Amino acid sequence: MIYLDYKKAFDSVPHRRLIEKLKGYGINGHLLEWITSFLTSRTMRVGVKGSFSEWIEVLSGVPQGSVLGPLLFLLFVNELPDWIVNSMRMFADDTKLWAEIRSESDNNSLQKDLDELSSWSRKWLFKFNPLKCKIMRIGHRLDTRYFMTDVSGRNELQTVKAEKDLGVFCTDDLKPSTQCIKAAGKARSVLAMVHRSFRRLDPEDFLLIYKTYIRPHLEFCVQAWSPHLSKDIQCIERVQRAATRLVPQLKYLSYEGRLDRLGLTTLERRRSRGDLIETYKLMTGKEKVFREQFFQIASNGHNTRGHSLKIAKQRTHLDLRKYFFSQRVVNEWNSLPQHVVDAPSTNSFKGRLDRYQKDMSNKGSAY
Repeated sequence: MIYLDYKKAFDSVPHRRLIEKLKGYGINGHLLEWITSFLTSRTMRVGVKGSFSEWIEVLSGVPQGSVLGPLLFLLFVNELPDWIVNSMRMFADDTKLWAEIRSESDNNSLQKDLDELSSWSRKWLFKFNPLKCKIMRIGHRLDTRYFMTDVSGRNELQTVKAEKDLGVFCTDDLKPSTQCIKAAGKARSVLAMVHRSFRRLDPEDFLLIYKTYIRPHLEFCVQAWSPHLSKDIQCIERVQRAATRLVPQLKYLSYEGRLDRLGLTTLERRRSRGDLIETYKLMTGKEKVFREQFFQIASNGHNTRGHSLKIAKQRTHLDLRKYFFSQRVVNEWNSLPQHVVDAPSTNSFKGRLDRYQKDMSNKGSAY
């Protein structure tokens, strides 16, 4: 996996070349004139403690903070995948290039892609920053080295064991421990700030603050990194355990008692519920993602039990695969009754799921 980095991405887009690209997309006439006017004849100056430099014309970059700016940037870099033979994913200025390395030819193919991208950057005056481009080797320890060329020469790319990718820490062993530690640390820093700022919190105020400023750090993109090791589960859960003690009138209750009084559940249970909700969206076409990327519909020819959207259980050899989203959710999803899966909307599914799980919990308590 190669994480690519642009030099001052949004500030470096050359206006003339961007306009040429827009013409190539078929944008012309008054619309092209309007976009050209939007980009050109902009000026800027620098101010320090009341002193200002002279005004200069801005010859590159898309206006940040605008709606049109990011779209123009995407149109400028949209052709990048056409220059390479391996896989690439782009989100704004975050770009990743990867390949499965099984032989020397695979290694050479990936290096050739990097050379092609360097040629593209020279042609379009949009530079990569080799010093900030990173390599992550996942699943192998082969001695692979990669280089990128810029005005300073040919630079070897740095190898890393962890990298922050769209807010989630990815590691070369694909374990979520680093993400759990980072998420818990961020949430604890906010928790400490709340503790310093509020001398006394009632349950209503606590819930507002906790759900808005603390819990989101513990659940950001959690379907991608949901922990399965006990130490990682407890690392996250301890933050909520500590947070619920901020309410003085609940401080001396047990953790389960505090959750019950506040109307909360454990984070582990919330993650399980979130998995089912995401699976429902994928299986019913409510997400703009092909469900075949994650699931395969089970054949019920030999088994009439269960609902009509049962998922086939695939065999796995590694825990990393076993606890990946598309695997860990299968058994729980397949155990749902038909009336829950048949919910007409996501909100309806949430309500039916909560009622079903509550009924099952009550039956378990009765027994």
